[in-house]
Amino acid sequence: MPTFDLGLEHVSLDFATKTIFTDVTQGVFEGDRIGIVGRNGDGKSTLLHLLEGTQAPDSGRVTTRNGLTFGMLDQRDQLDDDATIREAALEGREDYEWAAQTESREIVEALLGGLNLNARIGTLSGGQRRRADLARLLLKDWDVLALDEPTNHLDVVTIHWLAEHLKNRWAKGTGALLIVTHDRWFLDEVCESMWEVHDGQIEPFEGGYSAYMLQRVERDRQADVRETKRRNLARKELAWLSRGARARSTKQKFHVKAARELIADVPPMRNTLELKQMATSRLGKQVVDLVDVTQIFDREQGAVADIDPDIADMERMGTDSESSAGTQIDIVTPMVQEPQAFGSVTMDVDDADDPRLISAFGSRAAQIAAEHGLKAREAVTGYNALRGMTENELAANEAANTGADATSAAAHIEVSGREILDDVTWLIGPGDRFGIVGAHGAGKSTLLKILDGSLAPTAGRVNIGKTVKFAVLSQRLDELEKLGNYKVKEVLSRYKPTYIVDGKEVTPGQLMERLGFEGAQLMTPIRDLSGGQKRRMQLLLILLDEPNVLIMDEPGNDLDTDMLAVMEDLLDTWPGTLIVVSHDRYLLERVTDEQFALIGGKVRHLPGGVQDYLDMVDDLKRGKALPQADSADAAQSAHTAQSENVRTADEQSADQPKLSGKEYAQASRRVSAIERKLEKIEQQKGELESQMNAHDPTDYEGLGKLSAQIAELETQQGELETEWFDLSEQLGK
Repeated sequence: MPTFDLGLEHVSLDFATKTIFTDVTQGVFEGDRIGIVGRNGDGKSTLLHLLEGTQAPDSGRVTTRNGLTFGMLDQRDQLDDDATIREAALEGREDYEWAAQTESREIVEALLGGLNLNARIGTLSGGQRRRADLARLLLKDWDVLALDEPTNHLDVVTIHWLAEHLKNRWAKGTGALLIVTHDRWFLDEVCESMWEVHDGQIEPFEGGYSAYMLQRVERDRQADVRETKRRNLARKELAWLSRGARARSTKQKFHVKAARELIADVPPMRNTLELKQMATSRLGKQVVDLVDVTQIFDREQGAVADIDPDIADMERMGTDSESSAGTQIDIVTPMVQEPQAFGSVTMDVDDADDPRLISAFGSRAAQIAAEHGLKAREAVTGYNALRGMTENELAANEAANTGADATSAAAHIEVSGREILDDVTWLIGPGDRFGIVGAHGAGKSTLLKILDGSLAPTAGRVNIGKTVKFAVLSQRLDELEKLGNYKVKEVLSRYKPTYIVDGKEVTPGQLMERLGFEGAQLMTPIRDLSGGQKRRMQLLLILLDEPNVLIMDEPGNDLDTDMLAVMEDLLDTWPGTLIVVSHDRYLLERVTDEQFALIGGKVRHLPGGVQDYLDMVDDLKRGKALPQADSADAAQSAHTAQSENVRTADEQSADQPKLSGKEYAQASRRVSAIERKLEKIEQQKGELESQMNAHDPTDYEGLGKLSAQIAELETQQGELETEWFDLSEQLGK
């Protein structure tokens, strides 16, 4: 038996109703970088507690090399609510101690940047507490570092920094790292081996997450396991890994040729053209248009939390602190300071209940209205379910959006402060699948609320299509709390008996099983479900409501890697418009077709995906200013212009009689020809991508030529799709 620095020897552990480990022997050597995956409840966190020594096994023993130090980041911190950040995270270090050392200063700036060190732990949000606890851990030297879901509550930039820090924390062959996380990009970037915890055992794999998926599919194929559905999902995910940008990177972690043999019969992730056709039939021409939208939060607003939690967290840190004497550092300088826009807008308001007042001034809205002599309109019955406003509020908002002349009684109210959105025009059409990234406090939550109509912008127009039916998967589970006393079966009985999913008729119970529930759980009250189960239940109920516009805010929270694959598979065939906010770059690039960054009050298009956003942040870190939004967003502007042209043509054709006779026949033949060309282009792209996968990675000239050919095909594809939509409208399809 090998001698481990830290290991389990014949360890068995049972809880009241479940066996966690059965005669497990496994260990950690110095220099290991291990990622730990498995389904929720299979024992990943318990494994870390066994190695830490805070959980005793029923049988067997845990061995530790003499003098070994073990640092652990638990999912729940043990920080004292009455302690300050300085006391809890820095643990009594003087400012000159941590600021004088490059490594410790970088840790503090990356994790505590923008926070007041004199703020009490009890006043912090969950994400801020997480950062403080992680900083406390990383500021110490450890032989073994164990991290349980370290990326929770971190933004994309901080996750990228953490990956680089962990890769360079120890010299090669020294130290050891154990990571439990559902962030698959992070696993691939940091880990050199994997442990899969399942059925009471720990199964090791060489390589990162991509290599693990390859080996897992091959293992399942050879063993011919009974978990057919799980195996197919794994193969589909492997197909994404081998065909996507990850497989073309210079840091491949598995053999592409072997992977291609295993996924030869796996179809593409989704048929974008078909989904757009279905989405257009459900939504029509218009979904959501932001036109010259500006959102300003008043500088003195006190109830920001009700509008944007991210901004509330940032604002509160400046007020919940105690004054410090001497030369102590109060506010930590962030590692990267993203640009912020400030400005002012004058609103013409004649109603105390104008929703723009509430969005701009929060709890001070009534006070501001009273100061200007504004009165509320008489109550009008009726509720607009689409925007979540009373008819009075809706009328006021529409009057503002349409630029209606203010009455003589209107008050001129100036709003000055932070501009979350600065004169943004953004058109979202049927079948669009957009991902959004941004730093904490950038205003992502605000943007989502403006999109679904629940927040009126300070200026500009928000045009929502008449057929739009929104559904929002929020970070909170408030919707389920109301159903806590009901059993799962009782909740499902309120919906239709059957649904069409991926061309097949399925029942709500079958969808539930697809999301990892067992039949016995039908009689479980909603309140007794675990956090991960509630998250999946929330997604299920949203899909059963059959929305045509789905907004998802951090959908990956509380889900393991297998359940993330299930969710992604469901979304692959979902025919509607999808807007996703997430820090999980793998998930974003997996389920969306285009990504955008909210930075400096602008929505910037990211043609190169999340990496473009990280490049922008790197430029800011080096002191380089971002280009003007107009030039930086050339791709988005082109997309917007294209959408406007298509829409204008559609509106014109709507006023004209439908084509008939010879013109109709010609247009029909052209539509058929375009569809054939699109299929041929998809085939050609697939062949070129296969050539790139097999190409010598050192032959940059050859790779460049192949990439240029793919780009040319994508340009042709976009032009043909635009023409197809135009002709389809003329034909009345």
